[in-house]
Amino acid sequence: MNSCIYEGLVSHNRLSPHNHYFCYSLYMMYLDLDELPELFDVNPLWSSKRPALAWFRRKDHVGDNNAPLGKSIRQIIKKETGREHSGAIRLLTHLRYFGYCMNPVSLYYCWNDEDNELEYIVAEVHNTPWGETHCYVLDKSQLEHGSDVYSFLKSFHVSPFMEMDHVYQWHLPKPDENLMVNMDSIKDNKKYFNATMNLKRQRITSFQLSRVLFVYPFMTIKVISTIYLQAMKLWIKKTPFYSHPKNLTQEKIK
Repeated sequence: MNSCIYEGLVSHNRLSPHNHYFCYSLYMMYLDLDELPELFDVNPLWSSKRPALAWFRRKDHVGDNNAPLGKSIRQIIKKETGREHSGAIRLLTHLRYFGYCMNPVSLYYCWNDEDNELEYIVAEVHNTPWGETHCYVLDKSQLEHGSDVYSFLKSFHVSPFMEMDHVYQWHLPKPDENLMVNMDSIKDNKKYFNATMNLKRQRITSFQLSRVLFVYPFMTIKVISTIYLQAMKLWIKKTPFYSHPKNLTQEKIK
């Protein structure tokens, strides 16, 4: 089985215009899309076939809801790169827990046919409260040999406390017994923001699935409540607020 549970810590560190740091424990599911929908048959509280306390719902992700998710990701890769991808696709994400789903970012790790190297990583980013989705396609072939750091322009509005004119530098090594994600946001060659996840692999068993539901019963509610709590703290600190670019466009039209 290639699918697993990853459990550990996530931290956010805003460095400008003033420091703002927070950290919390979490778990995320790492799902081999070819192992669905039978993957969760070991535990009745989990499912990708029907509503459940922990539910992988196709509609919570990008693409045609009537098409397999893997097919949609391959289409996105083909559109962005002009190349076909045929290897395994494994998704790091939150499921829908107790009826609610929130994924600031889901990562699709797209492996080669030999299943030993990454070819692409597709980052499916969601923003709130706008409910929009955007996918960045990160091409491993464009990196220097041995590098796992992807550098690219920000093109999707996520936080009202962060401008658009930033460069992302994301360190995304291959998942293994440990999974690390390190995301920097850069402006004028200065680091403004960092998000880091350090997670450890756990096997998917009936016990482990029940355990994480018990330890983190409202994982996605915790994610969204943390987003709004930290936004309130940034507002109290008088952090500059930036409107959605669409709002600025509409004002110019008027």
